[in-house]
Amino acid sequence: MFSTTKKIGILGGGQLGKMLCLAAANWDFKTYILDPTPGCPASQVCTESTIGDFNHYDDVMAFGLDKDLITIEIEHVNTDALRALQRMGKIVHPSPDVLDIIKDKGLQKLFYQKNGIPTADFELFDDENALREAIVSGRWPLPLVQKTRTAGYDGKGVAVLRTLQDLETKLLPGPCLAEVLADIQVEIAVIAAQNPAGDVAVFPAVEMDFHPEANLVEFLLCPARVSSLVEAEAEALAERVIRTLHLCGLLAVEMFLTPAGELLVNECAPRPHNSGHHTIDSAITSQFEQHLRAIMDLPLGAGTQKVAAAVMINLLGEAGHKGPVHYEGAAQCLALEGVHLHLYGKALTSPFRKMGHATITADSVELAIKKADFVKHHLKVVAMEPLLLNR
Repeated sequence: MFSTTKKIGILGGGQLGKMLCLAAANWDFKTYILDPTPGCPASQVCTESTIGDFNHYDDVMAFGLDKDLITIEIEHVNTDALRALQRMGKIVHPSPDVLDIIKDKGLQKLFYQKNGIPTADFELFDDENALREAIVSGRWPLPLVQKTRTAGYDGKGVAVLRTLQDLETKLLPGPCLAEVLADIQVEIAVIAAQNPAGDVAVFPAVEMDFHPEANLVEFLLCPARVSSLVEAEAEALAERVIRTLHLCGLLAVEMFLTPAGELLVNECAPRPHNSGHHTIDSAITSQFEQHLRAIMDLPLGAGTQKVAAAVMINLLGEAGHKGPVHYEGAAQCLALEGVHLHLYGKALTSPFRKMGHATITADSVELAIKKADFVKHHLKVVAMEPLLLNR
């Protein structure tokens, strides 16, 4: 039933929570945020915010008691509390069992292996010392990718090990996995949605270009510059993953396309995702509206692009800057047709912190890239003069 009186609880109040609350406000849905940071981005636009730790059992339980439905904007939450809330009759999407699989990259890879979903070859290790021994003995040849099993996000928890010297400077501590360094032609992502009725909708595949230092998506292109066959295969693979997981809500599936034309699932995220931000300005249904449609058991919307092309660029804090944020060049960028700025409301910037994004819509990918390059070089996220670092 379409009801505007149900209380939707969201674990996490970052930019994803903010944009989810903004989408919910269009339908007068009531949104409630749990986040440990006073003044977090979502607190500025939600119905009510609560200060608390979404990883703490008691905080999640207390928060969820008076909510009708609970969802997330970050997967690293206390799933034991979510299970307890489910037993009390609360609706939780995505399910705690799915979250437990996805937030542990080792379990995530085992899930792909068990279900025949193509992914790069891997091995799990108890800690970095076990991985070191496997490398030194020659059982795992370099180069390889090391990933920590938990708590990795936004480029954190991933190390590319190319030489024995890297074992002294780059090796990450704790339980981890080693993965073959895939030969990658391009990295793409497909966002899929599923509602409780089992209906699935997918957004067009996007192409991702990563920042060389921050290991974050810098440019995102839609449509991806791949063949129509590859795009269809990628969308079918994303649908297969979300159906196999039995996940209700959004699932962002990141993939590698090899020079041989093989698609390998890298990892997935069970929530709105950076690779779908452009949909706010370029798609018939945004990823945030689609997530609400899915978890509220409503008909899924069309993810079709309403423009020929879109490029999304993350607005990252400049290197060497930390402190109260200032945006240089915003007016120049807004003077360009098709430039849409989204600032997240974070008061403090720091190097490579996600502070916002810009979506550029145009009649072609080439024109959108040209304008995005202008934004990249003219819009700078800096700190106020007195708090510049390295002065």
